[in-house]
Amino acid sequence: MSTGASLPSIPERVSDQGSRYRLRDLFTPLDTLLVSGGDLRLALDPADRVNAYGCAASPEPEIWNFASSTASTISQAAYDRAALAREELMHRCLFDEVEIAFDARCEDMREELRGHLQLSPRVDIVFSPSGTDSQLHALFLARAALGEPPVTIVVGADQTGSGTAHTARGHHFSTMTASGVAVRKDGAVAGLAGDSILVPLLDTTAGIAMRADADAAVMRAVEDSLTQGRCVLLQIMDSSKLGWRAPSAACLDEIARRWPRKVQVVVDACQARLGRRRLRAYLDRGYMVLMTGSKFFGGPAFSGALLVPKGLSRSFDRIGAVAPGILDYAGRCDWPMAWTALRSRFGRRPNFGQWLRWEAALAEIGSYYAVPGAFRAKALAALAAGIDSMIALSPSLRPIPRMCETTSADDEEFAATTIFPFTLLRDGKPVSVAETTAVHRALARDMNEEISGSAADRQLAAQCCLVGQPVRLERPDDAPQAVLRLCVGGRLVTEAWSADAAQAQRNLQHILDRIAHVVVKIELLLDRATTAPGKFVLEA
Repeated sequence: MSTGASLPSIPERVSDQGSRYRLRDLFTPLDTLLVSGGDLRLALDPADRVNAYGCAASPEPEIWNFASSTASTISQAAYDRAALAREELMHRCLFDEVEIAFDARCEDMREELRGHLQLSPRVDIVFSPSGTDSQLHALFLARAALGEPPVTIVVGADQTGSGTAHTARGHHFSTMTASGVAVRKDGAVAGLAGDSILVPLLDTTAGIAMRADADAAVMRAVEDSLTQGRCVLLQIMDSSKLGWRAPSAACLDEIARRWPRKVQVVVDACQARLGRRRLRAYLDRGYMVLMTGSKFFGGPAFSGALLVPKGLSRSFDRIGAVAPGILDYAGRCDWPMAWTALRSRFGRRPNFGQWLRWEAALAEIGSYYAVPGAFRAKALAALAAGIDSMIALSPSLRPIPRMCETTSADDEEFAATTIFPFTLLRDGKPVSVAETTAVHRALARDMNEEISGSAADRQLAAQCCLVGQPVRLERPDDAPQAVLRLCVGGRLVTEAWSADAAQAQRNLQHILDRIAHVVVKIELLLDRATTAPGKFVLEA
């Protein structure tokens, strides 16, 4: 599409200079748009043109991606959908104002997402630039639902995004909002600031494992807050960076029985590693749900959403005073069209980057759920068994124990594990955080010249691959450690699917062969990195 031919005639059809400026934004190169409209985590490094997670703005099929617990490079199919969506919006702007056409498209996307997730039409969806932004939206809405500022209790505070410690208190999590407003990191968001209680899940007293008393810790935090006359926003975990879920269903049932209407639950499901039945069950119980399209589903980072159950939605459009600080974290089009009064408080500023990332994510979500459910379950189970075996057999990888919880029918295909955390060993001893970080970075690079050894080893070292970013684990009586993660994402399932059972099996084996390659490259990096000046060196 020629940008020069279209621009002169279109501004005549829009009503103000702001609309004209926003329309011109649509003609920005697609790669630039895809990393716009977010916080500083989206910024591309000037040298290698990747973000902090090692992901570029355009497809890089030559890179093997097993990092869906963190972020994924956009696929070609998702990139093509974003390009087509932009063209279609440009066409609609020939007949409507930019904001009207954009708002209508966002509403269509809500309907599409509900369809993929099999949600009731009465479940409302608030879009955002990231799951971290959605946490601020949840806090804003919880204050309205509870009628007063709540204490936010964060379950798994050590296993969620680093920004959560700030958003839980109604504080800024970066130095720049997605709308481009400069703020002070950890400064109060006007009208949202409050108290929080962080409940970690890690138990380091006997190795690295999930604490056995998580339910009791949550109950104490809730009871203590309510005893002080405070209402509670309880953010539960399903699932964490290490694949953990807490508290238990029994604990949540007890909270609901003892303190009805005193505790509003929001589920941190940003990893999107839960069955659709479980997701619907949460919403049916009146819980809000945080999710993203950029973790399990493999859309580009970042794309957030807050799912709001029908019982709560009715009250939100009657919110009186709006916390002024939230105006910097949302635009009118982010809120459902049915929330007319609330929407009117927010600026008419389309976030094209956020929208295009969600277009890309919806392409991935739709492709994933187009795969038959039986194959999804089979594929995830087969990949889990293979990865478990590889980690167990590797002398350089030590697996992190899984949570002990019986799966149910609500888990569907997610009865299988999809995040496989491990620490690194060198000569049988744990490596440092710095060494783990060095390995993570080296995995994403062609290390052919830095690895000594045979031609076969150098070929292995040349392959670029992404795994989940290091998770730093603080230990009270020992040096901190870092955990890497091999992750199974929805895109692997989509790529493996074939109506020909034999071909599908070959596709799964091909994926497992690639994962085995990643494990061997890790071993090579730990065992044979050169110490030549200027080359890759692991910290001694």
